[in-house]
Amino acid sequence: MSHVPSLSYREIIHALQHDGWIVIRQRGSYIRLQKHVGNRTMKLTVPAHRPVKRSTLSQILKQAELALNEFLKLL
Repeated sequence: MSHVPSLSYREIIHALQHDGWIVIRQRGSYIRLQKHVGNRTMKLTVPAHRPVKRSTLSQILKQAELALNEFLKLL
């Protein structure tokens, strides 16, 4: 199993946008994204930090329902 990499928020958002996520708004240092899947709307928040903590990125991927290897392909 691969380890979660240490990335900046811009790299994370760019990869999520390739997966269909849309930036809705930013308030302070938090960027809100959402994605429509079927009849539900998924939402998540990415902190605008450089770098984003690995544990935080792990939780973002869990909320986005992305496996680590799928996310790494989007980078």
